[in-house]
Amino acid sequence: MLIPESYIASLRNQLNEAGILKVGKYDNVISYSEVKGYWRPLEGAAPYDGEIGKLSAGTECKMEFRCQFEHVDGVKTIIEAVHPYEEPIINVIPLL
Repeated sequence: MLIPESYIASLRNQLNEAGILKVGKYDNVISYSEVKGYWRPLEGAAPYDGEIGKLSAGTECKMEFRCQFEHVDGVKTIIEAVHPYEEPIINVIPLL
C-alpha cells in the first residue's frame, strides 16, 4: 500500500488496535520504505495532492504488513477510513 508518511502512525495504531499487526509475541509489526511516484489527476478527481490534468511527482511510503486472510475485508475498511487518497492502492498478496 502507498501512503503519505504522516499517516503511517495513525494507520498502524488503528490496525494494531484491531489485533491485525500481531506476530507471535509482538505487535505493531509493519515495515515501510520511501518510494517515488508519478500521478496525474483526471477530470472529476478530488486529489489529495496535485492538480487536475497536471502530472505530479513525489515521495510516498510503501507500507507492508501481514494479516490472516479472514481479516482482509476489515483491514481494507480501516485503511479506507484513515487513508487520505481518493483511490488508495491496496495490494493483497497471498503467501502460501
